[in-house]
Amino acid sequence: MTAHPSIAAAQAAVVDPSPIPQSRETGDAFPQKAQDGAQLTSPPPVAKSWAHFVAGGLGGMTAATLTCPLDVLKTRLQSDFYQSQLTAARAARGVPPLSQLSYSRTAILHIRETFQILTAIPRTEGYRALFKGLGPNLIGVVPARAINFFAYGNGKRILSQNFNDGKEASWVHLLAAAGSGMLTGTATNPIWLVKTRLQLDKSRAEKTGSGLDGRKYKNALDCTMQTVRSEGIRGLYRGLSASYLGVTESTLQWVLYEKMKSYIAVREERIALAGRPRTSWDEAISWSLKLGAAGSAKFVAALITYPHEVVRTRLRQAPVTTSIDGVPQLKYTGLAQCFKLVWKEEGMAALYGGLVPHMLRVVPSAAIMFGMYEAVLRFLGTDSGV
Repeated sequence: MTAHPSIAAAQAAVVDPSPIPQSRETGDAFPQKAQDGAQLTSPPPVAKSWAHFVAGGLGGMTAATLTCPLDVLKTRLQSDFYQSQLTAARAARGVPPLSQLSYSRTAILHIRETFQILTAIPRTEGYRALFKGLGPNLIGVVPARAINFFAYGNGKRILSQNFNDGKEASWVHLLAAAGSGMLTGTATNPIWLVKTRLQLDKSRAEKTGSGLDGRKYKNALDCTMQTVRSEGIRGLYRGLSASYLGVTESTLQWVLYEKMKSYIAVREERIALAGRPRTSWDEAISWSLKLGAAGSAKFVAALITYPHEVVRTRLRQAPVTTSIDGVPQLKYTGLAQCFKLVWKEEGMAALYGGLVPHMLRVVPSAAIMFGMYEAVLRFLGTDSGV
């Protein structure tokens, strides 16, 4: 004798083993249907571990190429050579030292000088100079971003699944970001050192009197070999201590980005709970919010931690001070010594040299990079969360 249809349906509902979709951010269960009976979409699938590697590499490559001119400008403004040139030019115009100027006038002066140098580079060196160091930059950015996103994405997943019942939290983001930052810095420091020295090579030629066409390094390989011969393998890791200090920036950026994404996720869940289909306008708003979150997180993190960028560039400079016996000596020998010497010789303002082009570069760069990262993960049919 067959059971009544309503009884059979009730029994099937009780034994149905299918899981109830849950909110990735809160862990709360979604209702299976909205009030109007529309079926809710299932939560996005978990990201494959290798997907973070691919998405991070493509995102870093795109951002680095589009923002390379501002990276060249930032590096030069962070160096002691360009700072001394700017100081001499100010004195010739009768401008008082920066220590005697107000913060507002110092900021205006810095912005004006930044754009003067940006327009002077292609005029005196050609437009190719705006992309100087792009080769090693790409060689560094692709593995650096790939390693960083891979370590962060999988670190976040491992920490949340093993220590937080599968849920994300700020401390999970913090630990995953710190670990990925230190791993990335250690693995790629030699590449960034070569990139920095190539970008500063013109200033070295001018300072030693070898002319505008004189160069110390022929290419990235020659720079690497000269560094190893004169400073040993340890020379390739100059500035690593400042890179570790810079982990605070990437960590703060990741934590802020994830927090902003959690608010965006709440909006997405409300759309799902409303039971209405997603429109192209919803998609546009969602992507705009994610790009804004990436750019805003980078802006805040970079502004707070910027001085480490200047110190790192100074530590990576090639030896230029010559002793009595003709052996090149290093002006900056360590993290604390570099901070103290820059502060003593040039004042606090020098620790923010190149801030304007840096912010003009890293904010859109972060938006491009994270946008590409999210887009590639979606293309691969995965999600950036756990």
